[in-house]
Amino acid sequence: MTGVATPFVPVTDARPDDVPWPPMRVPPATTTLTGSWVSLSVADPERDAAPLFEALDHDAVWEHVAGRRGSPSAWADRLRDALAAGQVPWVVRLRRPVGGLPEGAVVGTSSYLDVSVADARLEVGSTAYAPAVWGSVVNPEVKLLLLTQAFESSGAGRVQLKTDVRNIRSQRAIARLGATYEGTLRRYQRRADGTVRDTAMFSVVAEEWPAVRDSLRRRLVGG
Repeated sequence: MTGVATPFVPVTDARPDDVPWPPMRVPPATTTLTGSWVSLSVADPERDAAPLFEALDHDAVWEHVAGRRGSPSAWADRLRDALAAGQVPWVVRLRRPVGGLPEGAVVGTSSYLDVSVADARLEVGSTAYAPAVWGSVVNPEVKLLLLTQAFESSGAGRVQLKTDVRNIRSQRAIARLGATYEGTLRRYQRRADGTVRDTAMFSVVAEEWPAVRDSLRRRLVGG
């Protein structure tokens, strides 16, 4: 009947036999993650602001991502603010040429956000790459390195990823990682233009990580 709500079916506990999970550890500022194609280091505002600005100063990069900065000094301020807030911003450098860019080039950034040590969870977000490496091995290897660090070194039980519902390319990229779509958060977050977006939420939990890891490794074979 129109106007009559469907009775809500309560969600059941998927892990009724849970045991206590130890607190998570935040990676120290000296941490470097090394793959075959890229390396990630915790951002240094003085060292990394200028190359990040140069790599990411493209309109297409920021079409669906907030946080564009208009100068190297503004990037330095952004990185300092992130570190002060307990986030872990990472800088992505090439270890081999990709997309016409040389070995050693800074090609993007990604971050650990919403870090909750007590709850053993974090978010991978604020991810942006130079357009030249879109659709390449860069994003899957970055995510493999960040997820490996989170689950195998830091002791995370959950890593979440979220994106604007209008960012179809990002939703597909996250799904291809093997993350599980959990739902859409309505009117969740303001865009740079002042509108308020719906946000698609995905996650990987510790029980799923081995299968996600193996899938990402297979994608990277042969580049």
